[in-house]
Amino acid sequence: MATFLDIEGWNRKEHFHFFKAMDVPYFGLVANLDCSLAREYCKDHGIPFFIYYLHKCLLACNQLDNFKYRIEGDKVRIESKISVSPTIGRDDHTFGFSFIEYDADFSVFLSRAEVEIANIRSQSGLCLRPDTGRKDVIHFSALPWVNFTHLSHAGKVGQSDGVPKISVGKINLQGERSFMPVSLHLHHALADGYHAGQFFELFEHLLNT
Repeated sequence: MATFLDIEGWNRKEHFHFFKAMDVPYFGLVANLDCSLAREYCKDHGIPFFIYYLHKCLLACNQLDNFKYRIEGDKVRIESKISVSPTIGRDDHTFGFSFIEYDADFSVFLSRAEVEIANIRSQSGLCLRPDTGRKDVIHFSALPWVNFTHLSHAGKVGQSDGVPKISVGKINLQGERSFMPVSLHLHHALADGYHAGQFFELFEHLLNT
């Protein structure tokens, strides 16, 4: 059964109504996160770095209340679990949309991710289906060719479900340390800069734990 936020008793009630009415309600930030230990761990254990940091990202999102909020009409739905719909690149330089269900157990998530990635790479086109249109996800993409400092997203004006959009870029080496640019776009009716800061801090902590 769906759970909804008590907007009338929410300390962000005015913020919600104010930003929900905007044509461009998302705001974005980019932060360079230290991923040195994560890369080292993956190399030592033969783990795909993409799947590893994707799982750590989901771990962070599932620990933050505002990342579970979705707009449903004039209500705010609280999702019980956040999975991910990442773009998966192919050898012909196209990509397809995928869906990977979250599990706190990395070994379970790894198995699911490997099957889904192979499935998308074996097909052509966008691979749109009901799962890729779910709201209980984050939209995720990796741009390993660009050490970006800013990123924007395509979207339709007026379609504001509140799904967070997260992207990562090219690893930047600074001495023996590795830094990864991470772009985060949040719906301002559901979250503020404080919540973005919580995410970046937690994501970086989980990467290096």
